[in-house]
Formats: sequence, structure tokens, C-alpha cells
Amino acid sequence: MSKILFVLTGADHWTLADGTKHPTGYWAEEVVAPYLAFTEAGHEVVVATPGGVTPTVDQASLAADANGGAENAKRIAAALKSAGELNRPIRLEDVDLDDYAAVYYPGGHGPMEDLAVDATSGALLTAALASGKPLGVVCHGPAALLATVDGAGASPFAGYRITAFTNAEERQAGLADKAKWLLQDRLADLGVEFGEGEPWAPNVVVDRNLFTGQNPASSGPLAADILRALG
Repeated sequence: MSKILFVLTGADHWTLADGTKHPTGYWAEEVVAPYLAFTEAGHEVVVATPGGVTPTVDQASLAADANGGAENAKRIAAALKSAGELNRPIRLEDVDLDDYAAVYYPGGHGPMEDLAVDATSGALLTAALASGKPLGVVCHGPAALLATVDGAGASPFAGYRITAFTNAEERQAGLADKAKWLLQDRLADLGVEFGEGEPWAPNVVVDRNLFTGQNPASSGPLAADILRALG
């Protein structure tokens, strides 16, 4: 089958408004659900991070209450351990888009720290959107779209219908009042048409070749949509 590129944050913290470093990284379910869907369908997953650093899992995403119970939390942790690609990422700077059939960005608060200001990632997202290949971005992953703004202040994603982690979800998670900025607000400033669903419920928005998911629960359905698009 074909290769699918996973672009993960290289950050292990998110700097809050008061300068505190909140421990984070990528969100486990948002990696595991699509990884299993794609690999079980016969696709090869390649992981890329800024500088090729080994990505850090947000420990909160491995907790039982974040995974519907201890049994599923153990399943998620085991899947991460068996996904060897996470331990040998390639450098984001070395990615050749032509090598991949689709591109996928999971969330976690990490992208708010690094991918939101990463020009290499911004260029890749711009190229992936223009290529017509399926481009999937979930939860806080859409923070990376902020790095696509050009010198004139315009983004190729302006006018697209998307979703992402909402202000309501950030408030319910207890971090909205501590954040420097909120993702939903910044995406609105980018000029996208934001589709807000119920907090924590699956919500996938598809506009042309762009597939976005609101939260962790949306990552599995989004992967299924991408698989259908790949045929």
C-alpha cells in the first residue's frame, strides 16, 4: 500500500500566560486510533517531528479517565509501545511530500508550543493542501495552521470549513484561563469557517481534501474518512 505521514509535535511542554511550563506532548488516542486504522488497512506510517526529536506523549492522555477506563488505557499504552515508528522519527525538515499519499497531524497541547510557529511545517501544510492529497488535522493539531500565514497576513486555509479543540473544551479542561491564547479564537482570526460541535463528542469536518477533527474522540472517525478518500 502507500505511506502516510504523521507530523507530531516535538514539544514536551506548553508555555502558559504566566510563563509556567505545562507538561504535555502529543495526545495518545489521537495517534493510536489513526495509526491502527491506517496500518491495519495495509498502509505504512512514517513519523516526522521538528528536528527529528523523539516525540513525548502527554502523560495525562494515558490516564484511565481519559480513555474510558483502565482497560482501554492499557490498550492505548500497549499500542504506543508497539508503534516503533514513534521511536525513530525522521526530521520534518527532510520530508518529501511526494513520498506520501496522505498527511496527518494529531494534537495534544504540544503543537501550541512548536508547530504553531514552525515555518517548515507551515510550508508542508500549504503544499499538502494544494496537492489534493488527504490532509488530516485533529484537536490542537490545527494550531499548526497558524504557521501558514504569509508575509501579507494571508493563509491558504482561509475560507475552509474546519473544526478543532474548542474554547468550551479548553475551559472544561481547566486551562482556558491560563493560556496565552485560545486555538478557536486564533483560527477564527485566520479566516476559517469554524464548525463547533458538542464538547468531547466526535465531530469531523471535511472540506475538499482537508479533514479536521474537534477532539480526541474525533481521531478515529477522521481516520476512517481518510481511508475512504484513499480508496
